[in-house]
Amino acid sequence: MSEPRLMPVDEHLRILLEACATVPRRTSPVPVAEAHGCVLAQDVRSAVDVPAFANSAMDGYAVRAAELAGAGDRPVVLPVAGDIPAGRTDRVTLEPGTTLRIMTGAALPDGADAVVPVELTDGGTQRVTLRQEPLAGAHVRPAGDDLSRDELALTAGTFVDARVLALLVSLGHPRVEVVLPPRVAVLSTGDELVEPGGAAGHGTVVDSNGPMLVAVLREHGFTAERVRAVADDEQGFRARLDEVLLTHDAVITTGGVSAGAYDTVKAVLARDGEVEFRGIAMQPGKPQGFGLVRAGDGRRVPVFTLPGNPVSAMVSYQVFVAPALRLLAGRPAEGLAGLEAVADDGWRTSAGRTQLARVRLRREDDGLHATLAGGQGSHVLGALAHADALAVVPAEVDEVLPGARLTCLLLRPLPGKESLA
Repeated sequence: MSEPRLMPVDEHLRILLEACATVPRRTSPVPVAEAHGCVLAQDVRSAVDVPAFANSAMDGYAVRAAELAGAGDRPVVLPVAGDIPAGRTDRVTLEPGTTLRIMTGAALPDGADAVVPVELTDGGTQRVTLRQEPLAGAHVRPAGDDLSRDELALTAGTFVDARVLALLVSLGHPRVEVVLPPRVAVLSTGDELVEPGGAAGHGTVVDSNGPMLVAVLREHGFTAERVRAVADDEQGFRARLDEVLLTHDAVITTGGVSAGAYDTVKAVLARDGEVEFRGIAMQPGKPQGFGLVRAGDGRRVPVFTLPGNPVSAMVSYQVFVAPALRLLAGRPAEGLAGLEAVADDGWRTSAGRTQLARVRLRREDDGLHATLAGGQGSHVLGALAHADALAVVPAEVDEVLPGARLTCLLLRPLPGKESLA
């Protein structure tokens, strides 16, 4: 009997994204300073002028420009009537025939229309010699110079990174409506699993998948919780899954999705047709499952069932789960950044399956070069830990020859001249 058709990687990803696009996004107003890492759910207009008042762009002296006519040729001496530091909040008036020393960001006094930088004066504190004839408006930031009240500042769908946050908090809104990052539960399964911190004995392994996936989820800006590993017991797994479905927006399981006698996840979720399991034409990560599972409160929650081998789980997360979760968070569903590198090694691959080889990258004068990070078995964590990228070998290629050019999906920032240690 021939093996069932393996689904191409891009087809499985398309199915996931189309399904997740139908899941309502969870939105909420949050304190404006806590919007970092979220996507704006609504357009945001400025509630104030930005800046809110005319202020000085330089340390110097506030003046009436007309009083300094010819000062570039014949310096003008004026009495200094006082100081205006940044943060002074009372309204100050500049009397004719005087000047006020002013600091960067301080409010321009009434009557002043220009600032002479301190570098173009003698820096006096009682009387000052001014050696510039300024134009009206020189070194002054007018009120509303950046944004005026009611002006559209940010549109719905904008991701709030550090730069956007700086603008957002200046707009005068105490709270903003955002798409909340999905709350993701990570549920490992298997009788053989030992809790992290414990020591594996004969026939057991430490649950590395749970901590690994929670860590990468948090690195990607999602709220993640590791659920204590569940034994290969169908009733216990179903009960634990039903619990987390009520409190999370997505669930990732690892293990129990192949064709073995004790593959609990597949046995439970395939029975009711909630999750469709299929073989994917990729290495590692062939056994995959996905579905929208009905929670007790009626919500349809995406459930991603990944293989139990740790390398397979991580590769599957990067290729399939992360883009889908970005979509749930209101962000573009792009995958890992890809760069082209020259393969220095040669190796055989499985014909008909896209291989995602763990490689290290280094820069040379002629561009990026890739070498295998170590053993490519789906259980080899050492190679995964030291890899800089996943080199994509197309399904139609059964042997990578030295010198081949491969697309490499970055797992961490691009290293410098030497590969990362």
